[in-house]
Amino acid sequence: MIRTRGPVAAVLLALTVTLTGCTEEDRQKAGDIVGSATGAVASAAQERMDQVKDGVNAAGDVKAGPTKADGDRTTAEITATNPQDKNADYTIMVNFRDSGGGLLDSVVVTIGGVEPGKSKTGTARSNRTLSGETTAEVGQALRH
Repeated sequence: MIRTRGPVAAVLLALTVTLTGCTEEDRQKAGDIVGSATGAVASAAQERMDQVKDGVNAAGDVKAGPTKADGDRTTAEITATNPQDKNADYTIMVNFRDSGGGLLDSVVVTIGGVEPGKSKTGTARSNRTLSGETTAEVGQALRH
């Protein structure tokens, strides 16, 4: 599994701490920063997808399962089913969304060596702690 990491994730974690004793303006500024950082994580995930050479759109081959808590992170099982007649690798961008559809996080998962006509699973794990009800969706999937 490949995940985006780095300073952006640290900023997101720091900003998810409850803001007490802050003005509404401070809370809005913090929300804007979190939104920008989430966008940066999504952009990093897209850059990773763009690095895949000779990938074919395989969104129909891949499904995201329900989310669940795993320690301080959110996970979802991702299943790739290979309809081709030779082994295939999959690179999948998974988006975690809140109950209103807002983007919370994006990660890239690689599932390698899926045999013809078979399925194989991988785990998408959020970069940071996500609160509230979340869902996982396949944002993009490439078979290569």
